[in-house]
Amino acid sequence: MNRLRIILALLLLACCAQVEAQTTAAANSARKWEIVDNSFLVEEAFNQEAGVVQNIFTWMLSRHGAWAGNFTQEWPVPGSRHQFSYSLVFSSTGETTGLGDLLLNYRLQLRDETARTPAISPRLSLILPIGRTADGLGGGTTGLDMNLPASKQFGDFYLHLNAGYTWLPDVLTATRFAGSGIWRAAPMLNLILEAAAVVDESFTLSPGFRRGWNFGERQLVVGIAAPITRAEGRSTTALLTYLSYELPFR
Repeated sequence: MNRLRIILALLLLACCAQVEAQTTAAANSARKWEIVDNSFLVEEAFNQEAGVVQNIFTWMLSRHGAWAGNFTQEWPVPGSRHQFSYSLVFSSTGETTGLGDLLLNYRLQLRDETARTPAISPRLSLILPIGRTADGLGGGTTGLDMNLPASKQFGDFYLHLNAGYTWLPDVLTATRFAGSGIWRAAPMLNLILEAAAVVDESFTLSPGFRRGWNFGERQLVVGIAAPITRAEGRSTTALLTYLSYELPFR
C-alpha cells in the first residue's frame, strides 16, 4: 500500500510538472516579440513608438562586384499612429558610384494587431530624382511608391505580407508582392525566410537571420541574408547585411 501511495504521488507530481511546462511554453510563445519592424526585404506593419527614432542601414553586394546601400531614418509624428521617414540610396554599378533617388515616406498605423486580426500600416512615398540618370543611378523623374504591409503573430512565428506599386511617369510602373516568415528561435534571435516578386520581372528568395541586443531603452539589431534572384532566365546570388539602431529622443 505504501509503495502504491508513493507511485501515485510520483505520477501526480509528474502530471503537475507536465502541465506547468505546457503552460509556461504556451505563455512564452504568446508573449510579445522582442524584435519587430526589422525585416530586410519585406516591410513589417509596425510604426515607431512615441519618443523612439530608428536608424536602418542595409548593404547588398552582388557576385559581380556591384553593390547598393540604403539608409532609412524613421520618426513617430508624434506618436505611433503617424510615421515619417526618409530613405537615401547609394550604389555602385561597377563603373560609377553615387547617390540614387531620395524617398520621403509617410506611413499610417491603420490597425493595431489583436489576437484575431493583423496589424496594417499602409505607406505612401514621394520619389525625388536626385540620382544621376546618365549613370543609371536614378529614374530622372518625380514619382510615387505605395506599399500595404500586414503582420500577424502565431506564437513563435510571425507572418508578414506586402503588396506594392511604383510609378515613375514615362519611365517605370511596377507591381510587386512580398512575404516573410520569421521564427523566434530564441528571445533575441530570429530565423527569416523572405520572398519578393516584381510582376513579369523577377522573383527573389532570401534566407537569413537577425540578432538583437537591448541596452536600456536602446536596441541594436544586426542581420545577414543571402538573396537569390531569378530574372530574365538567370539566377544571381547576393549578400545582404542589415543594421538597425533604435534610441529615445525625449
